[in-house]
Amino acid sequence: MDFLPVFLDIKGKRVLVDGGGTVAARRVQSALKAGANVSVFDQNPGDEFAPLLSHDNLTIHNRLPQASDFDDVIIAYGASEDPARDKFLAQTARQKKILVNVADVFEYCDFITPSVVDRSPLVVAISSSGTAPVIARIMRARIESLIPATYGRLAEFLGGFRQAVADKISSTVDRRHFWERVIDGPVGDLFLAGDQKNAEQRLLSSLEKVGKQESKANTGEVYLVGAGPGDPDLLTFRALRLMQRADVVLYDRLVSDDILTLVRRDAERINVGKRPKNHTMEQQDISQMLADLALKGKRVLRLKGGDPFIFGRGGEEIEKLGQHNIPFQVVPGITASIGAASYAGIPLTHRDHAQSCIFITAHGKDGVLNLDWDALLRPSQTVAIYMGLSNLQQLAKEFVAHGADPNVPAALIENATCSNQQVVIGTVKTLFDEATKAKVKGPSIIIIGDVVKLHSQLKWITPTQNDTHAMSLQAQKRL
Repeated sequence: MDFLPVFLDIKGKRVLVDGGGTVAARRVQSALKAGANVSVFDQNPGDEFAPLLSHDNLTIHNRLPQASDFDDVIIAYGASEDPARDKFLAQTARQKKILVNVADVFEYCDFITPSVVDRSPLVVAISSSGTAPVIARIMRARIESLIPATYGRLAEFLGGFRQAVADKISSTVDRRHFWERVIDGPVGDLFLAGDQKNAEQRLLSSLEKVGKQESKANTGEVYLVGAGPGDPDLLTFRALRLMQRADVVLYDRLVSDDILTLVRRDAERINVGKRPKNHTMEQQDISQMLADLALKGKRVLRLKGGDPFIFGRGGEEIEKLGQHNIPFQVVPGITASIGAASYAGIPLTHRDHAQSCIFITAHGKDGVLNLDWDALLRPSQTVAIYMGLSNLQQLAKEFVAHGADPNVPAALIENATCSNQQVVIGTVKTLFDEATKAKVKGPSIIIIGDVVKLHSQLKWITPTQNDTHAMSLQAQKRL
């Protein structure tokens, strides 16, 4: 570690900034936000300073700094891009034992200004020790996407109970465990969902129970999470947060390895995947397992490909949880047909081609499905078919037999949104033969309708992009 990470209290203290450009303005803005009294020295400050001029703690001096200006200064920033001014600033600051930072002049820096994720009072700082600032900014952008804005308000809310918890729980370890349960449990969920009143009541109730004998069979919770069509970048923030919280994970075969790597590493993992005519576990057994694990006090993640409520049997699973009064959350995911269509460049609706879209599954509860052909064969409509690969040939025959034009465009998207995505284009009559030639075997979505004609001009994923995407995912795993 080349630098000591610290957060410096500069409230009410003097900060000197030499320069009047964009970099100087950013330094001034940060210092003011931290409560400092800031003195800026520049003969002609730029327009970037205009929003800051009304701040009570800012003083602008239209001249160069002198040695006497450094008295009582805690930090000096150089941002003039003038070598002579930078040298004077650094030498004078160091003579007076003042911490100094000169933009892009490493030898004049006693400290580094990091990239910051600000969720005040929660603050995350990222630095590359000055070697690659762009990487630090990229990492900041990634972290920004992972931390909801409400986390700062959550920290402030919990801070109001810090003394009460310290008075009730004397052990440092026990306090840490209590806060983990509060933040990573129902209290945190209620607050992040906007219910501060119930969050406060739940926190106080939890604090009252400290030291009392509690049942060892406290009910846990189930998180029914949609993992989307395959690309980890399509997960929601809430899905990622709950994936990191779970004690046990029950996952389907459609959940990719790239997504499973994002689950908490020490969580128990149970494969309950179902293949056509080869079920690892029957649906009723999965639903019962969810209930049994939660009744043992476990936080259970049910991770399902696509969206839990669109041909995902999520409704059946939470019915079982409701019978046992087990608390649960449902996190929607991008359903497979939406992801497949988007990554294949096939809009499911289009003013010139389709004004409606219907989703169907080729498998019913008992493996046999009687389709509503009157509803399916309406004009200007797109039909998206889930789980249709195994009986694609029969489906095509049924479409034609019920009056569909055999030349209606049709597409099959295999492994949608993943690095090995494959798009097969044909018609209702030819799609089975085309899929056979392409040796399609993986999870697939079938799209039937005039919108398929748009694939050739709207496709944006190419084999090269797929290869790049795959390399990116491997890099994320290494990180």
